[in-house]
Amino acid sequence: MKALGIINFENSNANIEGLSEYRPVPAIAFMGRYRIIDFVLSNMTNSGISRVQVYLKEKPRNLIEHLGDGSHYNINSKRGKLRILYGEKTFTSAVYNHDVANFMLNMQYIEEDENPYVIIAPSYFVYSLDFSTVLQHHIESHADVTCLYYNASDAKEAFLGCDTIAMDRSKRITEFSTNRGKKKNAAISLEAYVMSKKLFIDLVKKAAATSSLYWFKDILKDSVDELDIRGYGIKGFVACINNLPEYFRYSMLLKDRGVASGLFKPGWPIYTQTNDSSPSKYTEGSSVKGSVVANGCVIEGNVKDSIISRNVTIRKGAIVKDSIILPGSYIGENAKLDHVIVDKYAIVHHIKELKGTNEAPVYVKRRDRI
Repeated sequence: MKALGIINFENSNANIEGLSEYRPVPAIAFMGRYRIIDFVLSNMTNSGISRVQVYLKEKPRNLIEHLGDGSHYNINSKRGKLRILYGEKTFTSAVYNHDVANFMLNMQYIEEDENPYVIIAPSYFVYSLDFSTVLQHHIESHADVTCLYYNASDAKEAFLGCDTIAMDRSKRITEFSTNRGKKKNAAISLEAYVMSKKLFIDLVKKAAATSSLYWFKDILKDSVDELDIRGYGIKGFVACINNLPEYFRYSMLLKDRGVASGLFKPGWPIYTQTNDSSPSKYTEGSSVKGSVVANGCVIEGNVKDSIISRNVTIRKGAIVKDSIILPGSYIGENAKLDHVIVDKYAIVHHIKELKGTNEAPVYVKRRDRI
């Protein structure tokens, strides 16, 4: 596939409170064994993209450790390359640390790539898609830019703060705007674009010259009258994980096999870093219902409608309901958790009851002891 894959970082509207304090959004654990970035990166490698650039906004260590050399994403080092890039200069303010600034700082790696096309997508939109089909459609349409979108019927509650698009009958985009939750139905931009590498470079440089605070999507908004920007709709499961309640909500939704089938598709593996730990152990008297449980766990208590990540311990008498427990955490005897997100290596032992809601789940900090 003759395209350079660029995985962009989250925009300023994406902030998964608590979890993103310790790692970038792409590195946040998801569904027990994955990281958020695994889905878009697997889409690219499954589509035949062998050269991928991953851009990091901040806190690079967790993601660098997870991605490694890219071999577990089926990237062959002899014919492909996974490159992790970020701004190596110090920004005077966080508002200057945006995608255009990082593209400019790493422009040599974009210009040196031999692929004639670029496919750019952020990681915090989660879906399954063959990008090779999108690239072929883009070439045949003779459009300047192809923008992926999703027709959402729940835009009043979901995708808040995301870009929306308006199109004419030929699906040419006439306007980009922002979803403020005023309409039930909206065409949500996935901030994923296909274009020639030359046009991408020209637009990045134009954005940098226009404003030192411009993101790449800002220059696209300015260019709707000058460029032929076409929409490409996708179907199936689509999530935008841009805050803690949405992270919680989509995690809970994906416990349902029917919902999960729209994301986890036959013949379309989602790659991740493997962990060769032992199978989970369920002791006599334990109970697990409607939950996703990863390997390496010890379950002595009761688990219902929850997501239990790798190497979690839940002791006798504990009740974990509608909760997400991240790797290495310990839930002590007789603790009761309801709508709680427990970050990695935290210990819940002395406090015996924590209860949140769908809209405001309780968050327990990484390595905290409560």
